[in-house]
Amino acid sequence: MLDRRDVVARLLADRGEALVVTGLGAATYDVAAAGDDARNFYLWGAMGGAALMGLGLAIAQPDRPVVVVTGDGEQLMGLGAFATIALQAPANLTVVVLDNGLYGETGGQQSHTGRGVDLAAVARGCGIADASRIADMAGVAALAASIQAGGAGPRVAVISIDPAEAPRVLPSRDGAYVRGRMQAALGLAA
Repeated sequence: MLDRRDVVARLLADRGEALVVTGLGAATYDVAAAGDDARNFYLWGAMGGAALMGLGLAIAQPDRPVVVVTGDGEQLMGLGAFATIALQAPANLTVVVLDNGLYGETGGQQSHTGRGVDLAAVARGCGIADASRIADMAGVAALAASIQAGGAGPRVAVISIDPAEAPRVLPSRDGAYVRGRMQAALGLAA
């Protein structure tokens, strides 16, 4: 299985102008560990909302790639997002699900994906044609290149990762600081 930090670091190494939305918990720590950036939108306590937040950004910023990095537990909480994303069909949206088969933030209980639920198949069933499972770094590199190339979305990539926990890397949670960063990243006046 793949190391989650290596996967996220590879995905974001050459991110260009991509906006990145993180899901609850470990996905936020992984993205922060790959390098804090004003274009990172960290969600705290919004379980199930990362993919829909990414959809909103993708619609609002159609000329920029939007990447959602979330976990299987968080995405299971927001399965309906796949249907809405399919109907809106933003070409600039990629949802990356780091799948360790566990609910990591609540004690490591086995998640539905650990019992056989296939999130890529769910996404395809909702109408997202480009939904795949990735189990090697060559697949991660190809996904990173396709994000950089732009368009061709929406896409969902479910990446099988090792369930080992990594040290927490916490980005700032200060509201005024975060708001200013978001405004600057989106080119909005303060």
